[in-house]
Amino acid sequence: MRIFVAGATGVIGARLVPLLVADGHLVAGMTRSADKTGLLAGLGAEPVVCDVFDAETLTKAVVSFAPDVVVHQLTDLPDSVTDLAAAGDRNDRMRSEGTRNLLAAAAAARADRVIAQSISWELPNPSRRAVTAAHERGVLKAGGVVIRYGRLHGPGTYYPGDPPEPPRIHVDSAAWQTLPALAAPAGVTIVADDRADPGR
Repeated sequence: MRIFVAGATGVIGARLVPLLVADGHLVAGMTRSADKTGLLAGLGAEPVVCDVFDAETLTKAVVSFAPDVVVHQLTDLPDSVTDLAAAGDRNDRMRSEGTRNLLAAAAAARADRVIAQSISWELPNPSRRAVTAAHERGVLKAGGVVIRYGRLHGPGTYYPGDPPEPPRIHVDSAAWQTLPALAAPAGVTIVADDRADPGR
């Protein structure tokens, strides 16, 4: 399949891309940073430099690649967990405007499906919960698959050592368990696994 991964250099995306390539898929990896094109090429993806908030350029990029599947792994989160609350508006915009733009681009490209990340725990802020719910509804209305991940732990996450409270999942396992979504029926799937072996 031809798979367009938006957010390809994120903590899940950077692990997912080589798994898709190893399975024989042709992958385009989108990043908004030209500095990361070498990383994407090294992972086996065709680098695409684009900002999801530039709807016209995004649509052209997705249509040009002509994907069978569009994978939404975009977030706008800070490097430190202590800054999460202050950065909430940025991530809300990614979940709302970013998701709308990516869904529109996927529709213009006549992609067979969209797979989008979400979370499997309830946010304490009602407005944040509403944004997440609207994000999921948009994906489901488009006939897509929503993956509700547990709290990620492992290298590159907010919890590199001791895991957080459940629901949780090791980031390597999260990437590996994303693969079945390529063939899953439209709907919501949960990826949260507290087993000790992150690769199984």
